[in-house]
Amino acid sequence: MISTEQKLNELIASVPEPDKKAMELARKRQSILAKPPGSLGKLEELSIQLAGITGRTKNSLEKKHLLVFAADNGVVAEGVSISPQYVTASQTVNLTRAKTGASVLAKHFGCGITVCDVGVNADLEGTPVLNRKLAPETYNIAVGPAMSRELAVKAIIIGAELAMSTDADVFGVGEMGIGNTTTASAVTASLLHTDVQSVTGRGGGLTDKSFIKKIDVIEQALSVNKPDSHDPVDVLAKVGGFDIAAMCGAFIGSSAAGKPAVIDGFISAAAALCAVRLCPRVRSYIIPSHASCERGYSLIMDELGLEPMLLLDMRLGEGSGCPLAFQILEAACAIMSDMATFDEAGIDDCYLKPLREGSC
Repeated sequence: MISTEQKLNELIASVPEPDKKAMELARKRQSILAKPPGSLGKLEELSIQLAGITGRTKNSLEKKHLLVFAADNGVVAEGVSISPQYVTASQTVNLTRAKTGASVLAKHFGCGITVCDVGVNADLEGTPVLNRKLAPETYNIAVGPAMSRELAVKAIIIGAELAMSTDADVFGVGEMGIGNTTTASAVTASLLHTDVQSVTGRGGGLTDKSFIKKIDVIEQALSVNKPDSHDPVDVLAKVGGFDIAAMCGAFIGSSAAGKPAVIDGFISAAAALCAVRLCPRVRSYIIPSHASCERGYSLIMDELGLEPMLLLDMRLGEGSGCPLAFQILEAACAIMSDMATFDEAGIDDCYLKPLREGSC
């Protein structure tokens, strides 16, 4: 029987490089569509990225699915969140009832949704929530590691296997867990070798006093646990959460399955950063949705060389930005598939020759 570490290594090795030939064909098609070169901006870039992911020039994203991983965090005992811990369980169930921000948007746009319990401190049996619970919650990172390395790897594999076994053309990766902006900030500070204050925001809302306490708690967690910034699994185990680890796995799993995955907000971005650090090829498969208001988000985007599509001042989490981003991805597919070329439109495009050659 192979170990969980071996299973993770095999999963990482299974992620293919993007199809460069398909990307080049997509780029050529964009150059002959009836429009000024580059005039559709990011829609053109997205269509080329999707070609690299699927190996097809023309794509359709009919099956859209949101994967939400829920877990509680022991660090809430330090007073780092304005919300009580029981909110995690309540909203985890409400996500399955189309009663939260993300699930309302998913329902409105016809997206599937799977809500997976990887560590909620409540009994959710009898609800539609998928039970993959590893423990009732993580340990308080202010005084010790969040989890064992074995549990961190198991959480990654749970997320990966869920993505690989779900029938979808595109995934969104979200979360639910009170206190997880604290763990995401700790993970980000460690992986980016930066100070805690520059990556820590107020999450769901904090007073000035509580915000200062949150920063102190994260600094204490990093000091106590000393995560190895060169080992994303160690970082997740020491200062992360079950939700972030499973989300990291979902990004790897969707890439292994040859499917694009959309980043939601800050916590989702922290998970994506972990995934790319574990497997750099994942970078070609992930697409950011909206710019999060949390401080660390822009630093992660800079590190990954990515740019969010939407600026809506959103900071809800749950995967709420993903159903919106799916609509933009569908638009990119429609342009590539249905727009006429110059020949099809009966237009002589010789006037564009100077632009294409880069000279007058």
